[in-house]
Amino acid sequence: MRFHSFLIKYGEIGIKGKNRYMFEDALVRQIRYALQDVDGKFYVHKCHGRVYVDCDGEYDFDETVESLQKVFGIVGICPVVRTAVKELEELKKDVVAYVGEVYPEGNQTFKVEARRANKSYPGNSMEINCALGEAVLDAFPGMKVDVHNPDIRLNVEIREEVYIYSRIIPGPGGMPVGTNGSAMLLLSGGIDSPVAGYMIAKRGVEIEAVYFHAPPYTSERAKEKVIDLARLVSEYSGPIKLHVVNFTDIQLYIYEKCPHEELTIIMRRYMMRIAEHFAKKDGCLGLVTGESIGQVASQTMQSLAATNAVCTLPVYRPLIGFDKREIVEISEKIGTYEVSIQPFEDCCTIFVAKHPVTKPNVEWIEKSEKNLDEKIDELMQAALESAEVITVKKRGAEE
Repeated sequence: MRFHSFLIKYGEIGIKGKNRYMFEDALVRQIRYALQDVDGKFYVHKCHGRVYVDCDGEYDFDETVESLQKVFGIVGICPVVRTAVKELEELKKDVVAYVGEVYPEGNQTFKVEARRANKSYPGNSMEINCALGEAVLDAFPGMKVDVHNPDIRLNVEIREEVYIYSRIIPGPGGMPVGTNGSAMLLLSGGIDSPVAGYMIAKRGVEIEAVYFHAPPYTSERAKEKVIDLARLVSEYSGPIKLHVVNFTDIQLYIYEKCPHEELTIIMRRYMMRIAEHFAKKDGCLGLVTGESIGQVASQTMQSLAATNAVCTLPVYRPLIGFDKREIVEISEKIGTYEVSIQPFEDCCTIFVAKHPVTKPNVEWIEKSEKNLDEKIDELMQAALESAEVITVKKRGAEE
């Protein structure tokens, strides 16, 4: 069957009161972005408190649905058959034809839910329900009516045209990207940080990202891996401005001047300082990391507190209470897992101490950092000035 439109169902947007139109407009923008590289012509619009995607000509149904399932704010995608407004006897034929094509087995329970938005159409909704239900029963003797818990909810909306639909394909939920400000994601080549980016984008936050590169200890392929991860996340979040920072000289200087059991914490603190610099410059409202309490030595409560101490912006950790299995499951769902496990080391794993401190004292860490006073400002400035900026978009997106 050819579906002419998709009715987009949203969740939280519906309770936004007088600001609802802003969230609907953001949802429309994100849908247009998601569909821009799908073959076919699509008209995304709002009508009577609904969002529709009208399809002009031929298009790939599966690819279209897959793209819509990556738009935050959508909770349901309903494939719609549109017909001209006709007299009731002709409408019965259209509804029976729909049921025959979509449910050829003809043995389910069903309920008709007619909605007469066009008040000039004769009869009321209850009368239309009864007439259409009777027509389906006559055409398919194996089907039965169940008004409480039906297998099929057959929706028939009579507007300027008639909209017939019954399937609801799940969407990702959340809020449209761009409705809750922007944040700077510390993106590595691991499993966690891309998932954190996905999770924060799901709450409507626009993402920028910073990646710390350490050549020659990390290869060019490690950098490409991170770009690939950013591209996969951008399928959900929209384009990502990625800052690639050369962190080698800072790491080597820390390695030379600071106690080795404190290396990871001190390096993380300087990463946060750099990420916050770019965040403030671009108007981001916070930093985002993929940390989870207790997962590694640098993610104990004490270590996180020591890392936070250098930040003036809030630090958001969407995965803070997740265990590794839960994080892996999300990474598999969004397609980042197979890229994340590719064996290209990032700068954090290269300089890990054999016995890292798990309960750092902030005063001791600050005292150790004083050993860096001679050159660290110069090295930080060089890293900031030499950072490469890449705009990462999903594959196929127009430049």
